[in-house]
Amino acid sequence: MAQYMILIYENEAAYANMSPEDWQKMGAEHGKFAEQLGDRIVAGHALQPTATATTIRGDVVTDGPFVETKEVLGGYYLVEAKDLDEALEYGKLCPAPNGGVEVRPIMDTSGM
Repeated sequence: MAQYMILIYENEAAYANMSPEDWQKMGAEHGKFAEQLGDRIVAGHALQPTATATTIRGDVVTDGPFVETKEVLGGYYLVEAKDLDEALEYGKLCPAPNGGVEVRPIMDTSGM
C-alpha cells in the first residue's frame, strides 16, 4: 500500500467564533471520517492556529506564517491506499466545510 497525505486547507477565520455545538459537530464529522477509513488512517492531527506558527527561512526565524492566504493548513491525515484514485476517494470523504483538501503521495526515500 502507498501512503498519501490528505492536507486540510480552510478559512481559519470561520473557526474563530464557532459555538461549542459547532465544534462538537465538526468533531463528530471527523470521527465519522475516521470510522469510514478505519485502519487505513496511519496518523492525523489538527493544527493550532497560524498565529502560533514560526517560520524558518535559512537562518531567519519569524513569528507567524510566512505568507498570508485565505486558506491555511489546519490539519492532516496520513492514509494508506492502493493507488491515487483510492486516496482521492478518501479525500472526498474528509470534512472541510470552509475550504478543501489536497491529496499528495508520500515520496519513497528508502533508496536515498
